[in-house]
Amino acid sequence: MRILISNASDSPLYEQIKEQIKDAILKEELKEGDALPSIRAFANDLKVSVLTIRRVYEELEQEGFVTSQVGIGTFVSTSNLDLLRDSKRRLVEQKMLDMIQTAKSLNISKDELNSMMDILYEED
Repeated sequence: MRILISNASDSPLYEQIKEQIKDAILKEELKEGDALPSIRAFANDLKVSVLTIRRVYEELEQEGFVTSQVGIGTFVSTSNLDLLRDSKRRLVEQKMLDMIQTAKSLNISKDELNSMMDILYEED
């Protein structure tokens, strides 16, 4: 799992880390039962405070994405995967609504919009 954090981002460090872990779970880069690094090791790898990683793990556990076992470690739990997928879909739907409203205001037809979407989706 590769985590990229940016001091220039508007999101706090813990939020950036947490969202990337959730994305890795959604993309199945992290699977049910996979162990996350220890708080100390993860903090050292990312060059952040152990308090930052502790907060990430605590919030992920509260949201149901990981489980912690004292003295053993923190492990991925996919019990909240449907909720995560749904929240990601809502985000995309909102962006699509914005796009549709913009297209309508510019008199772009649904067919034109679909064609643009097809072209952009295939570019990768």
